[in-house]
Amino acid sequence: MRTGSGEALYAAGWTAPGQGGRVTAAESARPDKSVPVDEGRAASLAEADDRTLIDAFRAGDRVAFDVIVVRHRRNVYQLCYRFVNNHEDASDLAQDVFVRAFKGLRNFKGDSSLSTWLYRVGVNACLNKLAVKRPPMAPIDAAPHVDGRAVDPLAEIVRDERALVVRAAIRKLPPKQRATLVLRVYQELSHEEIARVLGSSVGAVKANFFHALGNLKRLLQSS
Repeated sequence: MRTGSGEALYAAGWTAPGQGGRVTAAESARPDKSVPVDEGRAASLAEADDRTLIDAFRAGDRVAFDVIVVRHRRNVYQLCYRFVNNHEDASDLAQDVFVRAFKGLRNFKGDSSLSTWLYRVGVNACLNKLAVKRPPMAPIDAAPHVDGRAVDPLAEIVRDERALVVRAAIRKLPPKQRATLVLRVYQELSHEEIARVLGSSVGAVKANFFHALGNLKRLLQSS
């Protein structure tokens, strides 16, 4: 039986995204017809900003949370997919993020945007899963200097993002470097936004990104 946060997710039309890490049109269909959805209320909230939705949810409006899920599930799913490179695991993780959000939004202080807060929850969920599944690896933090005259590793990522070798190399990065790289390259967050997501300084984010590129270049060259 789906209750609480799970029920809210199914009412919002939560389904596993389709191939290629993209959310398909099928996601707009509600999989559990036994859960009633106030479509009129959802439509009235569709244009509300996130702050209004949070306030409405805190006041007991469950439909407001449904709208939050629909609005942010694509980005949350894509973030999770970049970490695990598996559609089923990414969908499970993304759903877990919203379950945690359902439980934690009442304590949300509003010192960052809702999307930043959801990214923070998502990164933590992904890193926790990787810590469980990933075998011990030797640290590779001591990255060599990235030669600016050489092929730009960032350009390689963007150009060859679907290449298995690149995905495999990214999976070998230390957790904070991997998180920084995913947020910067794939989610296109600024250094300042990443710092808020990871709870670190902008300087630390820049350093992690620099070392991630150096490590990635070295891994690609050795593959």
